[in-house]
Parts: sequence; structure tokens; C-alpha cells
Amino acid sequence: MSALFEIILPVFLIVGFGYLVTWRGWFPAAAVDGLMGFAQNFAVPTLLFVSMARLDLGTEFRAGLLIPFYLGAFAAYGLGWAGARLVLKRSAVDSVAIGFVCLFSNSLLLGIPITERAYGPDALAGNWAIIALHSPLLYTFGITVMEFTRARGSGLSVGRVALRALTGVLRTSLVIGILSGLSVNLMMQAGLVLPQGFWDAVDMIARAALPAALFGLGGVLYRYRPEGDMTAIALCCTASLILHPAIVFATAHLGGLDRDGMRSAVMTAAMAPGVNAYLFANIYGAARRVAASAVLIATALSTLTIWMWLSLLP
Repeated sequence: MSALFEIILPVFLIVGFGYLVTWRGWFPAAAVDGLMGFAQNFAVPTLLFVSMARLDLGTEFRAGLLIPFYLGAFAAYGLGWAGARLVLKRSAVDSVAIGFVCLFSNSLLLGIPITERAYGPDALAGNWAIIALHSPLLYTFGITVMEFTRARGSGLSVGRVALRALTGVLRTSLVIGILSGLSVNLMMQAGLVLPQGFWDAVDMIARAALPAALFGLGGVLYRYRPEGDMTAIALCCTASLILHPAIVFATAHLGGLDRDGMRSAVMTAAMAPGVNAYLFANIYGAARRVAASAVLIATALSTLTIWMWLSLLP
């Protein structure tokens, strides 16, 4: 019970406070948009930049950590897509969007603060390794599948569709932050020395990222009313909150993953779908109500499912 109040509740209280003040009209919609614009386009990419620049690339990018996480992620996508397309008889583009909701866990805004509160800041190395691939890999996959789905029968060449997908991924601010940080990391290993004043400045922005983003997330979630096909929403919640972390837990255990890696992989997988899952659906005009409702309901349910996964971890 202490984990619920000491680890999970503080993070969700920030989200809830943002939800409350937006609901009461004390924080207008324009302010929410401005805050999330700062967080998503500048502060969070800066946090990713700093974390990637300081990550030990030689020890944290290991198959035993990454394969279980992404095996679970793509299995969750498969369940979401197949359930939507074959059982619920949704359109092809809706099925891709619903699959993406199941695929894209909130690894950064929820995964980082909860893992840090549970196990301390030194336990985050595995989280950052997963996050380094998370947006680039999953955005590339989701955009590519969606573009090919939409282009079916349009006469567009494979190369043109692939180029459109790659361009879309490289334009996202989170991917820019990750790639910039990895580039600086490699240059520092080659002898580049940046002044301390530079790191002090980026650290100041990075420290604002999670509180601002969590508060803004509450404001954004207020806009999402639980509506749409409740069967599809339940499918998304089950795939993201149960199936994904369960596969990670089982495969990591069978593979002999160490304690810290197990914590990082399972806790990252146990997070609810991120707001980016809704933004993906909104961009393509596919399954928007299902995506919005799934993000809201899964975020609320995750307060209990995260508690369950914490109790199962060493």
C-alpha cells in the first residue's frame, strides 16, 4: 500500500491538479496549449538531449533489456490491430491507429518519474536506453504502416511512401532531441569538451520538463471525454497495461535480465498510452475518439496496474 501513496500518487496528483484547474476554468485552454508546446517542443527534447548525451552507450544498449521491451510492444500492437480489424471490423486505417495506441506507452512523462520515485535516480539508465529507441523506432513503424495502408491502390511508389514516413519521423521534436544528444555523446567520447555553463543552462530547462509536462498532461486529458467503442477502448487498455508488461516480465525473466534492467523494462512497459498516441490518430483522422478515450481511461487505471507491477518486481 505504501507504494501507491509514496511512489504513484505524487506523480498522478500533478496530473490531477492540471486536470482540476483546467476543469474549473482557472487555467484556460490556451494556457494548456502554451505549456504543452513548451514542454513537448523544448523542455522534454532538452531533457532527452541531456540524458542521451550522458548515457553510457557501451553498457546500456543491451539485447537482454531491449528485446523483451520491444517484443512486448509489438505484440501489443498486433493484438490491437488484429482485434480492431478482425473482431471489431474497423477500417484498415482505424486498425493501425488503435494498434498504435496499444504500442506507444508513456515511457517518458510517466515512466521516468515513477521509476525514479520507486528505485532512485541511479535506476534510470535502462529507461533512457529504451527511450532512446522508443520514439524513433515506434514512430517510424507507425507512420510507415499507416502511410502504406493509406497508399494502397493510390499508385504511389514504395520509395515515395517510405521517404514520406522517414521525413515525418525526423521532424518530431522528441526524435531531434534524442539524435542530437546521441551525436554529442559520440563527439564527447572523441574528445569534445563543452563549457559547464552550457550544461548548467540545459539542466535548468531539463528540470522543468517533467513537472510542466505532467501538469499540462492533466489539462490535455480534460479535453478527452470517455466516448466511442468501449470494446475497442478496453482492448487498448488490456494490451498496454497488462499484455505489454506481462510479456516483458516473462521474457526478461527467462533471459536472465538483471534486477535493474528488469525494473526499467517492466515499469516502462506498464505505463498507459501517451498523448502522442492520440496525436497520431488525430493526424490521420483515424479512431480519434477511441484513442482519446483510451489515453484518459488507461491513465486512470494505471494507478492500480502500476501498483500491481511494482509489487511483482524485485
